[in-house]
Amino acid sequence: MRKLVEPPPSTRCSFCDGELLLMAIKPDDPTFDIEVQEFVCANCGQKHSRKVIHDPYTAHTAEGMPRHNGQPARGVLTR
Repeated sequence: MRKLVEPPPSTRCSFCDGELLLMAIKPDDPTFDIEVQEFVCANCGQKHSRKVIHDPYTAHTAEGMPRHNGQPARGVLTR
């Protein structure tokens, strides 16, 4: 079965045209709320990074997520 829609070029490696996988998101400039997204190619292992503006509807960290009934947010480990 073939793909109906090709993925956007931003998710493809510029060296081998392989799929880019998200590796990490790091803060870059807190004043302008800019982050650096780091990707790695699934085929050749080449690393790519892009500066993007942080999505205002997502938390910066898991600790910043809203809590429900005093319980920790999902994915947050407590001891």
